[in-house]
Amino acid sequence: MVKISKGDFIEVEYTGRTKEENFVFDTTDEAIAKEADIHSPDMNYGPVVICLGQKQLLPGLEKELEGKEFEEGKPGEYTIELQPEDGFGKKDAKLIKMIPFAAFKKQNIMPEPGMQVNIDGLMGIIKTAAGGRCLVDFNHPLSGREIVYTVKVNKIVTDDKEKIKSYVSLALNLKDIEVDIKEGKAEISAKKEIPGEIAENIKNKLKELVPSVKEISFKAEKQAPKPSE
Repeated sequence: MVKISKGDFIEVEYTGRTKEENFVFDTTDEAIAKEADIHSPDMNYGPVVICLGQKQLLPGLEKELEGKEFEEGKPGEYTIELQPEDGFGKKDAKLIKMIPFAAFKKQNIMPEPGMQVNIDGLMGIIKTAAGGRCLVDFNHPLSGREIVYTVKVNKIVTDDKEKIKSYVSLALNLKDIEVDIKEGKAEISAKKEIPGEIAENIKNKLKELVPSVKEISFKAEKQAPKPSE
């Protein structure tokens, strides 16, 4: 049997639903995303490699996966139920606020119940709109709800190149990352320049998560010039 431990890189597939309504809010399965009407053309569907304990999934979900076992060469399949405090948090009454219509008029918005709005950088959902005021809930839309994840762990990833590639792709939300490792030195090629401070943070984290790699560098691939009009 293979045991999943904190710090392991694992290839997973998953779907998250609300327990009461059975509403799909998160999935790696493109067919399920389309059926649930949450499909995004910018999303990379299919198995994803995450490092357990790095908050690349909900912390409560990662905690439940830690210690799970499955047969080598055969995916482990689990159904995990999370209480609100282990999912998107309990409802916080302090985050439900009364906002005057004037705040919406400044943005040329006619407020209506159910509308998602941005007030001073905070996203909220209008619950009621009457008497010149709106009751806006700034809690996470899934706060206070029990959720259920079905998770399939395909394998524990041992290849350092795959570990680094997957971590960088998730951290920067970039596609087409290339990694070359020689004698403990990893060169990461991306389509665009990575800001210095961000690159340094990723380097330090990867040295911690992939200790066999001692040196890490980023390289921005040169883009072919666009033909002149």
